[in-house]
Amino acid sequence: DVAYLRSVLPSSTDDAFFEFLATLDASEVTVTAAPEGSVVFARVPFLQVKGPLLVVQLLETTLLCLVNYASLVATNAARFRLLAGPDVKLMEMGLRRAQGPDGALSASKYSYIGGFDCTSNILAGKLYGIPVRGTIAHSFIMSFSSMEEVQPRELPPQAGGDPVDLPGLAMSWLERVCDLLQIPSGKTNQGELAAFVSYAITFPCDFQGLLDTYCVRRSGLPNFCAVALALHQLGYRAIGVRLDSGDLAQQAKEIRGALRACGARFQVPWFGTIPIAVSNDISEHSLEELSQEGSDIDMIGVGTHLVTCPLQPSLGCVYKLVEVNGSPCLKLTEDEEKMTIPGVKTIYRLYDAAGHPFMDLMALEEEPSPRAGQEVAIRVLGCLGEATTVVPAVVEPLHRLYFRDGQVCEPLPSLAEVRTHAQVSLKLLSPAHRRLHEPQPYPVAVTERLHRLFLELRQA
Repeated sequence: DVAYLRSVLPSSTDDAFFEFLATLDASEVTVTAAPEGSVVFARVPFLQVKGPLLVVQLLETTLLCLVNYASLVATNAARFRLLAGPDVKLMEMGLRRAQGPDGALSASKYSYIGGFDCTSNILAGKLYGIPVRGTIAHSFIMSFSSMEEVQPRELPPQAGGDPVDLPGLAMSWLERVCDLLQIPSGKTNQGELAAFVSYAITFPCDFQGLLDTYCVRRSGLPNFCAVALALHQLGYRAIGVRLDSGDLAQQAKEIRGALRACGARFQVPWFGTIPIAVSNDISEHSLEELSQEGSDIDMIGVGTHLVTCPLQPSLGCVYKLVEVNGSPCLKLTEDEEKMTIPGVKTIYRLYDAAGHPFMDLMALEEEPSPRAGQEVAIRVLGCLGEATTVVPAVVEPLHRLYFRDGQVCEPLPSLAEVRTHAQVSLKLLSPAHRRLHEPQPYPVAVTERLHRLFLELRQA
């Protein structure tokens, strides 16, 4: 690495600089941070790094690269989870639309942290332990044209016994299903039925149907029901259907009604509860519409609008110098929002009596900690001219010490633990702060002492 830097830096660069680079290590660096999965608000430092200036400068681009996209996708996933509610399963399926293999793996990992239940990205499942899920492809169904192509054709009952000709059994059930659903007999697509039967023979305990390759009502639905009922006769249970086009909410209602009708007519009680999954360019807007309609959908697959974050394609996390050799420093700008807040700080999260965080407070590191039940003088960012006081019911230091003297100081959580922490953090927020439309702004404040330091540096 040093040799490469020699080749690209000016030839006048002092040799002593390269010799110094060869001796660098991170043992003098200290890192404190909000735990992974924490909710962090604008202007609040979620990561603080102390160490030799050159070393911490070298860390800037790496840290921002690691944090920006990860936080963006986790936040985007959390918004989808809030819209979907706690009961609907969410599947990340953005691999084909993500920004390359690295972006795809990151998107799968951080979507899971944000609240998604599973991923279609099997490599992410292998590397990170995320549950993997998938469904039949349209190309699989379209590759069949007739029942003669089904090989093998027999399936033994789950309880044991002689194998049964599943194509024949499915055809006999299809007549009964079409009669019940008032669909003309013989009009369903035979290639689709063959694909379903072939899949069911291979995966009798995991049979599912993709219903919209041809026509949901006249083909996909009756073909699925016929094969699922044939499997039921042999002791197996279908696990779901998926829709990938059209009016998803309306179709889901019709499918649920048909499944319930089959369950009632053929005395199969669980049939009406077969899970219905949907996909098709799901966005926040379309997910909100699905949720408002109170649809019969059990699982939603989200791809493009999750991994590419079209509503906000980048997250503007920054890495700013706030103290050098014990002297606080301040970056001035015409835009007050972009001014840095000087000094090494401790971050506190203040909670109300209902258990909701109502403010994040920044204090200088040497200041005494605010205490629960005691009045604290503060200045809210954006209203620095107005002093006010608050009385927190609970005070929580937001940062923990993670790295010092070359050693990790706290066991790093598993991905599942980070995901759980993220969901708990979101649930603690007041509904007024958590809502996605016109949320009540979450106040971030500084102590009077930090405010005075800010004024002194700005005036100087």
